[in-house]
Amino acid sequence: MNQELVAEILALPASERMSLVDAIWDSIAAAPEALELTQWQKDELDRRLAEFEADPDSGATLEEVLARIRRAS
Repeated sequence: MNQELVAEILALPASERMSLVDAIWDSIAAAPEALELTQWQKDELDRRLAEFEADPDSGATLEEVLARIRRAS
């Protein structure tokens, strides 16, 4: 990693660094296939999917999850 570039980025105001983070995240999200999952992550996803398929009613809807998050904040 280019340490001079990192130092320059860290010298930016927080709002500009946040904008940079957003831009970086958007570029990563645009090509998710570029990130390979580890074997542990694949195993965990398979475990969670199997658990859900065994009992589909055990999960929560998006609305329920968002309501829980809003109550906690």
